[in-house]
Amino acid sequence: MENLWAPWRMAFITPKTPPPPGCIFCTQPAENRDEEHHILYRGEHCFMMLNLYPYNNGHLMIAPFQHVGALEALDSATLAELMSQAQLALRALRYAMNPDGFNMGINEGKVAGAGFAEHIHYHIVPRWQGDTNFMPVIGDIKVMPEHLDNVYRQLKDALEKVKSA
Repeated sequence: MENLWAPWRMAFITPKTPPPPGCIFCTQPAENRDEEHHILYRGEHCFMMLNLYPYNNGHLMIAPFQHVGALEALDSATLAELMSQAQLALRALRYAMNPDGFNMGINEGKVAGAGFAEHIHYHIVPRWQGDTNFMPVIGDIKVMPEHLDNVYRQLKDALEKVKSA
């Protein structure tokens, strides 16, 4: 068996400071400070935001406003909007960042890797040929070539363009 070592991820598994109280998928949209919280888009049932601890630039999440921890607890209108926003996100990411592919999915439950297991959310991670290199393995460093605020502005603009197309 071959092992892939990613020790840089330990900082996210065992943070040095405790996380803020409450669920980020509930508290941050309620504060209506979208740019500060990197909330890219709001629908009727779901919203889209950048991941503060991205695997790659453009790593975003789509979450329902409803606080539920299981996919089957969502009603059909929320599920439909979640997938519609996923399509919108993919169009915006392709427009703004031109990735070669995507990783997409839901980590349901703490054991599955969900950082906020009590609130279901859908991840979209853009991928580029060669985006994984020696730095995480040898240097214990993940290189993020673009600042999160720049990615936010880039995707916010792209969403406006692809929404009207």
